Amino acid sequence: MRIPILTAIIFTPFLGAVLVLFTPKAKIKLIKIIAFLSTIITLLLSIWLLVKFNFLNPAIQFEENFSWIAPFNIQYHLGVDGISAALVFLSGLLIFLAGIVSFKINIREKEYFFFYLLLAAGTLGIFLTLDLFLFYIFWELVLIPMFFLIGVWGGAKRAKAATKFIIYTIAGSIFMLLGIVTLYFTSNPHTFNILELVKSGPTLPLGLQLIIFICFYLGFAVKVPIFPFHAWLPDAHVEAPTPISMLLAGILLKMGAYGFFRISFPVLKDAAYYFALPLAILGAINIVYGAFAAMAQPDFKKMIAYSSISHMGFVVLGLSSMTLSGFNGALLEMFNHGVITAGMFLLAGMLYERAHTRDLNNFSGVGSRMPVYAGVLTLFSLASLGLPGLSGFVSEFLSLLGAFSAFKLLTVISILGLLIIAAYFLFMLQRVLLGPLNEKWVDIRDLNKRELLIILPLMALVIVIGVYPPVILKYQAAAVNALIISIGGRLF
Repeated sequence: MRIPILTAIIFTPFLGAVLVLFTPKAKIKLIKIIAFLSTIITLLLSIWLLVKFNFLNPAIQFEENFSWIAPFNIQYHLGVDGISAALVFLSGLLIFLAGIVSFKINIREKEYFFFYLLLAAGTLGIFLTLDLFLFYIFWELVLIPMFFLIGVWGGAKRAKAATKFIIYTIAGSIFMLLGIVTLYFTSNPHTFNILELVKSGPTLPLGLQLIIFICFYLGFAVKVPIFPFHAWLPDAHVEAPTPISMLLAGILLKMGAYGFFRISFPVLKDAAYYFALPLAILGAINIVYGAFAAMAQPDFKKMIAYSSISHMGFVVLGLSSMTLSGFNGALLEMFNHGVITAGMFLLAGMLYERAHTRDLNNFSGVGSRMPVYAGVLTLFSLASLGLPGLSGFVSEFLSLLGAFSAFKLLTVISILGLLIIAAYFLFMLQRVLLGPLNEKWVDIRDLNKRELLIILPLMALVIVIGVYPPVILKYQAAAVNALIISIGGRLF
């Protein structure tokens, strides 16, 4: 009998959340043990999934499907393919690492780990479900714990940041729900099965496809985020505790882009072609605007938040190209951005713990007192600005390569955005690490062994993928190729 590995991946953190809920709040050590075991088992299961995954097969694998709410043809339907396999592994890794970082939380630990594990279950469910009804449940499930994790354990302006987050995401979710309901009633027979909708969706009239595409776009664009639906992100990142910033940047921003890959483009391909140019324009705006905004930020975390807006622009640009290289670049950028930005937020949090400030103008010359930290920060910064030989380069290159064949001017503008990205990361390194040492940081301590071990897996991925991109590209290649063929895209 085959083990329901996908159910195990989703419900391991969910079971952990239930166990935490029934653990007395005074038993903090037991709560942390439950959280640790839940996250490490989830990571091991996601690694096992990646090992057993047949990357030469573009079809859905490890499928689990049975009737759930029969009168409405709603199914408990899970599956994984090349589009989602690496993202499941990324989620498992970041959930584990951020969970370890969370051990420093020292107020209301029981509630924190309950919401943390609930958030983990929801994000994993999004990448594994193949039923739109279930997809929406997991989508909404993520909002609740994230609202409390920012609003209770965040910074001084946490209430405002959490409120802005929930307003933007709920507004987008309402439109997405409208799109889901419309797809259900226009399918024959009525179904929420994404695989069936991929077959029937393209037969819908173009006008109806456009309306449904816009509904889904409004839901997904908030999560990416795509300009001008980005305003919630900088505040959320700045106020969120470090481990939640890691998950927000590393996993939650991928939910919207994944929705385009899994639903919008394969189900509504005519509408996707219709909106390709507007999407490309918005992608270029994301890149350039996010880069300029990041350059102007004195706050370390806010700078990284705006850089995320810029880097997710490459995902949108690659998607809009309707080419094989563009799609591969966009999907790989989702993975690479998750690794790099999670590392950057972790480093920002480590510096804040020591200095109790995120103002980049207050730092100078700390590289002389923190040589290990300086080396790690330089590695992640160079990866983020797209230095060849590190992971950020290959995904951005592929996205631009695909986009150039479709939108030459927009691609040139986006390449200019890369110069701005390089400028603000180098400027950040200069302000923090170089120059005369600020006397306030004479006694600042370097990274300890525990901190180095936490960030080491992310460093390894940055280097390995940069040197040998097929280590991740091989998992997505067959599925992306099949998707391009199914929507009539270009195989170059």
